[in-house]
Amino acid sequence: MAGLTIPEVNALGKEQFDAVFANVIELCTDAAVQAQKKKPFKDVRELCEAFVQYLDNLTEAEKLVILQLHPDLAGRLAAQGALTRESSEEQRSAGLLDLSSEQMETINIRNQNYREKFGFPFIICARLNKVQSIIEGLQRRFNNSKEQEISIGIDEVKKICRLRILDIVENDGSV
Repeated sequence: MAGLTIPEVNALGKEQFDAVFANVIELCTDAAVQAQKKKPFKDVRELCEAFVQYLDNLTEAEKLVILQLHPDLAGRLAAQGALTRESSEEQRSAGLLDLSSEQMETINIRNQNYREKFGFPFIICARLNKVQSIIEGLQRRFNNSKEQEISIGIDEVKKICRLRILDIVENDGSV
């Protein structure tokens, strides 16, 4: 479906829209259901903003659910080949599917410590990072409060969402 124009997005029926945008927020089909209600969109920026507003309007408990839907970076699902297509491509682009055994061990330990402390996986926009910056981010952000990490995690989800939308819709220069 890559390369839809905004007029084509606006012309999608409800079920089509929901299917096309079902995973722009990882495993959260409700985001597409709610964003679809904001049609018609005048440009890609407005489409992206509909998903941002969805995230911004969630309660803290609902934001936690969104964060918990994300897989661990270079984790068990990646090893099993069970990531969503989007997550697999994102982790591949960051180099997370080709780690040395030392990098894998470091990331796994830090992922586990992070998840134990915060109750959700470490979220970072993998496409905007590489292995070393992800390892450093795991270390640096571990010292944050849970509230800070919820906020940072949701901001990272917004970046991931925007890039996923741009994989589907032609960039009209508005974002």
